[in-house]
Formats: sequence, structure tokens, C-alpha cells
Amino acid sequence: MDEVLKIVKDIKAGNIKPIYFLMGEEPYYIDKLSDYIEQNVLSEDEKGFNQTVLYGRDVSIEDIISTAKRYPMMAERQVVIVKEAQDLSRTIDQLENYIENPLLSTVLVFCYKYKTLDKRKKLPKLIAKLGVLFESKKLYENQIGEWIKRVLSGKNYSIEPKANAMLVEFLGTDLSKINNELEKLQIILPKGSIITPKHIEENIGFSKDFNNFELLNALGSKNQLKAFQIVQYFSDNQKANPLVVTTSTVFGFFIKLLKYHGLKDRNPKNVASVLAVNPFFLKDYDLALRNYPMKKVSQIVSSLRDVDVKSKGVGANALPQSDLLREMLYKIFN
Repeated sequence: MDEVLKIVKDIKAGNIKPIYFLMGEEPYYIDKLSDYIEQNVLSEDEKGFNQTVLYGRDVSIEDIISTAKRYPMMAERQVVIVKEAQDLSRTIDQLENYIENPLLSTVLVFCYKYKTLDKRKKLPKLIAKLGVLFESKKLYENQIGEWIKRVLSGKNYSIEPKANAMLVEFLGTDLSKINNELEKLQIILPKGSIITPKHIEENIGFSKDFNNFELLNALGSKNQLKAFQIVQYFSDNQKANPLVVTTSTVFGFFIKLLKYHGLKDRNPKNVASVLAVNPFFLKDYDLALRNYPMKKVSQIVSSLRDVDVKSKGVGANALPQSDLLREMLYKIFN
């Protein structure tokens, strides 16, 4: 995010490069940067004659270079944006000659999603020297919560830890999807609001009481009644609660608990780092640590491997989801 802010700051200051090559596994920032350039480098009057949007599947590198070599009309510069540029990956090296001597009145932007250039080659080195070579890396799941907090803070909102965890659990690491849901909440809630689990349940559609986060809480506290109520809800709402996600989440929980048992340094900061969990939720792991001795956790992990395999359709003999979930709970609690 810091690199994105720097690129935007430079553009605002008039330090505009002749080429922006935006690449990487995470499309969110690629879209944000290309949209910013598209909306802000030229005035509305200049865009009609001097802003061109091309698509990788429809053009060749020769077409792009030909467009980039045109001079602007009644403006200081022209903007050429190539979206879905990853479709040109086989011929992208043909850009080298143009990049070596770019037309400085052209701002050439490539949106090269889900792929990266080989940085050992000549092309990315040329781009980095004369323009901007930006790589948008996929965030790990344990980084998403902090990202949500930063995005909301920048818009004058905050979020409760449980609500944050719910978003991560249900939306995963797709930043665009998460941002879309956050924008919905920002439309509904006034600036300065604290986003709560209730807001998420009412406006995004996730149950604050029946979800994988609450299931882990029930397992950690050995609340069998609550755990069985949750898995029954999952069985009745299978589309919103895929079996493979639930079994993988529970398996991951006990793997982390096994790591926790093996830690010598149980300083909360170290535990949160090693387990890759939000420090706010360490109390749930502390409770589970007391309720499940290391030997029992090892047995549970071994048993859950079998359930996890069955959840993926291997050797399950077409068992319904409800039976597999009950089997999982039985092996944990007994």
C-alpha cells in the first residue's frame, strides 16, 4: 500500500513517468492505480482526443507501440492504457525497443494481471529504469485483517476485531471483494462509525452466531451443545457453508493449537506471530490449550485428517454433510 501511495503522490506532484507496468497476482491495486491514472492525468476536455483504452486480447504489441508513438492533440500528453495485458505475455518482450526510447509525451500503462515479468530479463530492467514497475503481491490471510483496518481508517471508520475476523473468514483474501463490501457499509453508516458483527450480519449476510469463527470458539471452550447447533445450521445452509471450508478451518485450528503446546516462549506477541492469529483472539487459544492436552490434540489432528479427506469426496461413500460434521465433532469431543 505504501508503494501505491507513493506512485499516486508522484503523479499528483506532476512527476509522471512514460510507462507504468502494473503486474502481479493481486488485481486490486492494479485496478486502483490504472483507474487513478485514467481519471486524473488528463482533464475531461483532453480525454476525448488523448486517452485510449486497449485490451490485450484485441491488439498486438505493434498496435500498442503505434498508438503510443502518436503525438497528443492540444494537450501536453496522451494516455494509453492496455487492460488485460497478460494476454500479450508471449510477445511482451517486443516492447523493449519502444521502452529504450519512449515518446515522453505518452503515458503508457500496462495492466498485467495474475502474472509477473521475469525480472532477470532486459524488459523489466528497462521499465524500472525509465518508468514504474509495480508488482501487486497477494496478501496472506493473516495480513488481511490489518489491511481492512488501514483501509477503513483512511475513510474515518473503524471495525471491531470479531467483525474483522468475520470478513476475513467469509471473503478470504480477495481484496476487491472485501473492498466492495466495505464500500456498501460506508454508504449505510456515517463517518466515524465502528463496524460491528451486527452490521456485517444485517448488511452483508453473514450470520454472527453461526459461522466457522463461532464454531472454533465452541470447540475451544468444549461447548458441545453450541457446536452441534452450529454444524446443524451449516448442514441446513450448505451453499453458504461449504463442508471443505469448515473441515479445513477446524483442522487448521488444531494444528495451531498443537504448535502452541510446543512453544517455549508464550509471550502473547510471539504466540500471535507464530500462530499467525490476531492477538485479540489469543484468549480462545488459551482456553483451548487448557481444555485439550497435547496428547489429545495430536489424536484430534490425526482423526481430522480422515474427516478432511472425506470432505473432499475421497472414501466418503456419499455421506451427507450433516453426518460428516457430526463425525468430526464426535472425534473431537470423545
